[in-house]
Amino acid sequence: MDRRFLTDIGGKEPFMESTKSNVQPLHADNTGSAGPDLTRLAGLISMYAPHDGRFELRIPGAYAIRASRTNTEQLHTIQQPALCFIAQGAKRIVLGHEVYEYDASHMIIFSVDLPVAAQVMRASRSEPYLSFRLDLNPQKVAELILKIFPHGLPRVREKRALCITQSDANIFNAAIRLMELMAQPEDAEFIAPLVIDEILIRLLRSPIGARVAQIGLADSSVQGVAKAVSWLRTNFSEPIKIDELAELAHMSVSSFHLHFKLVTSMSPLQYQKVLRLQEARRLMLSTMMDAGTASWHVGYQSTSQFSREYSRFFGNAPTKDIARLREQGFTAADVSR
Repeated sequence: MDRRFLTDIGGKEPFMESTKSNVQPLHADNTGSAGPDLTRLAGLISMYAPHDGRFELRIPGAYAIRASRTNTEQLHTIQQPALCFIAQGAKRIVLGHEVYEYDASHMIIFSVDLPVAAQVMRASRSEPYLSFRLDLNPQKVAELILKIFPHGLPRVREKRALCITQSDANIFNAAIRLMELMAQPEDAEFIAPLVIDEILIRLLRSPIGARVAQIGLADSSVQGVAKAVSWLRTNFSEPIKIDELAELAHMSVSSFHLHFKLVTSMSPLQYQKVLRLQEARRLMLSTMMDAGTASWHVGYQSTSQFSREYSRFFGNAPTKDIARLREQGFTAADVSR
């Protein structure tokens, strides 16, 4: 895969973390010591994800994920703060107008809830897409920050809540040990939390550590935006009052607009629109709700406006889109996971 793991639909190249560091990169075709680690991790994921889907491990917040075919359809979801990496295959994430692609040589970190579209780009029955995901707990991150950064955080110049960077062999190895503990339930209860701490510590000490630390800082701009995002997710059908969201984030209105877009790549109104359209699609597919009722349910006052925005976002008018998805056998879980 090309070195540029993220591009922009509009032709503008967004920021990519520098990989000039002491981090040990992992590559799918690596014949060195890292190769067997990928094979071992892929075997463990296969064990705990015996068929296509997402499977929560014995430790809450840790998942094994499998897909035996590529996606022609973008799967829309709200991605929560998490560390994700791939043992086999490749994936594409679309955030706003930005496209991020990664495989086993890179890992991806989300620091706030983001409405994204995802596509598995490389997978087959003989070599399925296999990935590991660990949800990131802001409170746990906050507990570790003082130990990792006793003299304060370095300045963070990139605010985007999605970061892709070269994989760290030590983090991969810790994930392998975490998954191996799943076969030892008595040990897992006591040792797994320590391994998760190790993963977080290594992540915080990596070149992107200062960015990850923003998840746990109550007074950071990322956490301020996260509070506004939480409100939007709960109240997406309600009209937005920017001044109230800015107050919730402890920012001025102008600063809030700036930081919200820096973190999420969208304005608050665009973010709300994506939430509304995703929920309307889920409702129509899962409950047989018609487009007019779904549009009203998610907060639209005009059915025609809803239809226009839905068509631009999903590529088809609501009725045609839902009919096509049903014909192809998609369920609400498939298009919103």
